[in-house]
Amino acid sequence: MSPLATALASCDMLLIDGLHAFDFNLDETGLTVECMDGRQHRRWAFSAEQVAAAIGAGDEWQLHDAQGEHRLVCMSAFRAPDEDDDEPDLDEPAGR
Repeated sequence: MSPLATALASCDMLLIDGLHAFDFNLDETGLTVECMDGRQHRRWAFSAEQVAAAIGAGDEWQLHDAQGEHRLVCMSAFRAPDEDDDEPDLDEPAGR
């Protein structure tokens, strides 16, 4: 597994060319990334060889395809804690 593939396996959001992308897939054929840029649907596809040749360290990477160079940052999305709103607040007296 390439270093970028390892980084992608542990992230759940990407920043590609300055755009946030939650919809990405890495498999044996390569990496596909999709996002909305305003009203425009954007899609990138990188072969397995391009992913293996990515240059970077940590969470920042550079990939090359026929359109040129792309900057990719692997990120973790922030998530709200799991809270059940149906549970009564134990600090409040019943009936309020």
